[in-house]
Amino acid sequence: MAVRFSLHLNESKPHTVQIDPSSNLGGKGSEMSTMASKRCYYEVLSVSRSATEVEIKKSYKKLAVANHPDRNPDDPEAAERFKEAAEAYEVLSDPGKRQIYDQYGHAGLKGSSRAGGRDPFDIFNSFGDLGDILGGLFGGGRTQRSGPRGRRGNDVRTKVTLTLNEVATGCTKDIQLSRNEHCSTCKGTGAKPGTLPETCDYCDGQGVVLKSQGFFRMQTTCPACRGEGKIVRQKCEDCRGSGFERQKIEETVTIPAGVDDGVQLCVQGEGEPGTPGAPRGDLYVEIHVKKHPMFERHDNHLICHVPISYTQAALGAEIEIPLLDGKEMLTIPPGTQPGEMFKLKQKGLPALRSGRLGDLHVEIKLEVPTKLDEEEEQLLRQLAEIEKTTVSPHRKSFFERMKEYVFGEDE
Repeated sequence: MAVRFSLHLNESKPHTVQIDPSSNLGGKGSEMSTMASKRCYYEVLSVSRSATEVEIKKSYKKLAVANHPDRNPDDPEAAERFKEAAEAYEVLSDPGKRQIYDQYGHAGLKGSSRAGGRDPFDIFNSFGDLGDILGGLFGGGRTQRSGPRGRRGNDVRTKVTLTLNEVATGCTKDIQLSRNEHCSTCKGTGAKPGTLPETCDYCDGQGVVLKSQGFFRMQTTCPACRGEGKIVRQKCEDCRGSGFERQKIEETVTIPAGVDDGVQLCVQGEGEPGTPGAPRGDLYVEIHVKKHPMFERHDNHLICHVPISYTQAALGAEIEIPLLDGKEMLTIPPGTQPGEMFKLKQKGLPALRSGRLGDLHVEIKLEVPTKLDEEEEQLLRQLAEIEKTTVSPHRKSFFERMKEYVFGEDE
């Protein structure tokens, strides 16, 4: 028996088509019946055939949120309306598919290009960041997680104190620290020997659970297994089910030349172990450099303050300058002024990255004697007379002033 139905191909008048079930036109008769039962996509989205892409998207968003199954758990028809809206949006949001649909209706979309070939949740991806949020809240899209993830081990931190000489050459340091290691009794499983952890029945081993708040669904870490996907029923007595035990460890750390105070060196993979199959954490070594009694550090340069006498500054001299690895003679020219700087090239510290040596800067400090003997005082007073320089008078001793007080200055 032939089947008669109407296809609304445009807004003018319906076209009547007669299909013989025995023919192979358009596939099997059941497929044609299915197409005949589908509603017009424009009608599904409640938009006109001249609707813009913005209007189509806006209408679909409204329908998708209103008819999402998670918002209507007791209404099976809502899920059908949701899928119907998603199918309609997939076609009408694609200019090529929309043109075919406008010309040939549902029959034109038959085959690989027809709608309904993908998960309706994928439609959320068309909305960018909003799609990620909607998809995650409704349990679909790109935010799903397939199972529990291994937890990386914790990082461990310690401190090392260096001298400036060790900074100049680099060194190795043996450090002792305490960190968690896998329990030697249960091998890190946390379970009593002879037993194994069981799959968490709260999250079915996924490590995450979905919680509903109104029509929102949020994915959170499973509170029962804390994201592990496993639960220990019979705990190891030595580690009490944690899978870890505290151990004292000795590590040898190589300190590169040129490190500065406060720098943290990272030794990868020397932290605490993670859950079975997950990587270990890292070891961070914080550097502290002792103050040197003679040198100040500025990056990879050093400053040394060297005191000299008045006669050395006035007449010039050869003085001995200390280095980190020895000493060196420095020529002070006549007339050197206090605060004057001299540079010894490449006598500083190596740069941490390039290894390039800095310089040693020598700052001259004028040393003034606090006590003079009688000969030194006479010579300096003679020099002052030659320079016609006003100087303080000779200071009388306590006994000289006592004698003058008792007997008078004329005595």
